[in-house]
Amino acid sequence: MKVRVHLFARYREATGRERLELDLPDNVTVETAWSAVVDRHPELRPYRPHTLFAVGHDYVAPEHRLKPDDELCLFPPVSGGSASEGASTADTYRVVEHPLSADAIAALVEDPGAGGFVIFSGVVRNETGGRAVKFLEYEAYAPMAEAKMREIGATVRARWPQVRRVAMLHRVGRLEIGEASVLIAVSAAHRRQAFEACQYAIDTLKHTVPVWKKEHFEDGEVWVGLQGG
Repeated sequence: MKVRVHLFARYREATGRERLELDLPDNVTVETAWSAVVDRHPELRPYRPHTLFAVGHDYVAPEHRLKPDDELCLFPPVSGGSASEGASTADTYRVVEHPLSADAIAALVEDPGAGGFVIFSGVVRNETGGRAVKFLEYEAYAPMAEAKMREIGATVRARWPQVRRVAMLHRVGRLEIGEASVLIAVSAAHRRQAFEACQYAIDTLKHTVPVWKKEHFEDGEVWVGLQGG
């Protein structure tokens, strides 16, 4: 059977390939597919302990069995470390290329039943570990990233029923010092729910949404979250 493989971030750069096509026996596992990729590109072998796998818009385990014409995504760890049931059509979850605006996301969560709203803005800082940062580049698997943000929103609404609106925006491409890479806004009937829900959203996004960050320095560059630079 044929299986398509999609490579992201450091993996794409290491191989010089964004996509591969594998001819594999029927009913093989993701781990078998990984081995077939490494046979072609042994430079990926050291990254196996850190690799995340996805099929469609969901993470899968190495023992997951593949079907013909599946697209297997190979992810480095995300930079922080389909719509889900319960998500509201009034909410907003997008990966974008344009600059982010706190005023614009505030407008997305306005609601007459809200007593307040909270905005988290993640911005590009000018140093990491004592090294001066020139700029950052963000890359995302946008369809899955938006699906995972919707899952976070569904959980927010389940845990904090007084939440009125949720908006999550993540920017990709080149970002300069001081620019916002991610904005999350939550409105709720009372401030406590808004604060708690917003903190949960950003903490979860950093660990589950497939977005990768490359830091550019005067003396080099590095993908964040992947050992070995």
